[in-house]
Amino acid sequence: MKLWDVASHQNLATLKGHESVVRSVAFSPDGKTLASANEGQTVKLWDVASRQNLATLKGHESIVRSVAFSPDGKTLASACDDRTVNLWDVASRQNLATLTGHERGVWSVTFSPDGRMLASAGSDQTVKLWDVASHQNLATLTGHESVVRSVAFSPDGKTLVSASDDRTVKLWDLGSSRFRPIAR
Repeated sequence: MKLWDVASHQNLATLKGHESVVRSVAFSPDGKTLASANEGQTVKLWDVASRQNLATLKGHESIVRSVAFSPDGKTLASACDDRTVNLWDVASRQNLATLTGHERGVWSVTFSPDGRMLASAGSDQTVKLWDVASHQNLATLTGHESVVRSVAFSPDGKTLVSASDDRTVKLWDLGSSRFRPIAR
């Protein structure tokens, strides 16, 4: 992995330590920690200032495809082909929970702006919404006809967008209890 200075376009550092393809990276909200996910079933945490590997998080059984920090930076989510999403305590580096429910691999995870909800997108053509505190599945959003590759919350947290191999992008209204699509 490489860290780049955006203004000068210069490579600041090359972070080495993964033994396989790196699939996803995410900065913590304070910019001090970097998380990286790889095909080697692990997530690594890096200290941005020192460029050192802080920890290797183990607990997945297949390719880790996505990582995302909670808005407060205390929790990290990782999505995996083993059909799970793991929630990690960043400070202790311990697994807080393993969220199960996808029938196939999970491609993307993202936290809501308030950090109370997590969305995951999967190969099973669904988007799942999770309560971060209770680790419970709140809803399963259906309507895509192929793998859902990416999800993102709007800044106000009232809309979720999902992108799929079915060549559609769906907008979901999270303001109602039915979580209905508002655009296809």
